[in-house]
Amino acid sequence: MDALMAAFVAAALAQVGDRPAWLAAILADRYRAPGLVIAMAALALLGAGLLAAAAGAVLAPRLTPEAKQLFLALALLFHGGGALFPVKAPERLDRWRIGAAATSLAGLFILAFGDGVQFVVLALAARADLPWLAAAGATLGSLAVIVPAAVLGERGWTALPLVPMRRIIGALFVVAALWLGLDALRLI
Repeated sequence: MDALMAAFVAAALAQVGDRPAWLAAILADRYRAPGLVIAMAALALLGAGLLAAAAGAVLAPRLTPEAKQLFLALALLFHGGGALFPVKAPERLDRWRIGAAATSLAGLFILAFGDGVQFVVLALAARADLPWLAAAGATLGSLAVIVPAAVLGERGWTALPLVPMRRIIGALFVVAALWLGLDALRLI
């Protein structure tokens, strides 16, 4: 259950101001179908999360508890450090002619799979007794941000104070990473 909640919180915070939510807002505007974009986002996020959780389950037996904690600290540090920099606008997928459902599913899967959240999911899954809970938590946490983005549309989403929120969240991730890393190394 720890993996579910940890992944939920990490993903919800990490998605604020990030590219998957922005792309969901763009696609919801283009296709005028926020419900469809949200459904495809859920499938894309779950698929990417399950792949990361499976990798974490394979990696888990090879790591000591301290190494697992250090791995999580590294994942949080990378994601937090990346959040301190401006986010680049996602590709608008204007030339994709495969329909609303397939464009949303494929586009959001590609962004989700390459996202820092998947590294955090992998690290949380490596620590968990039930790794798939990390994927479920990350999916639900990401949707907690993607749903409002899709409903608001691009103009409404980008009007929010996402840059300062993203920087504050990034700093929190870095602090948490340093704490976990120092604890794993028994320096605190």
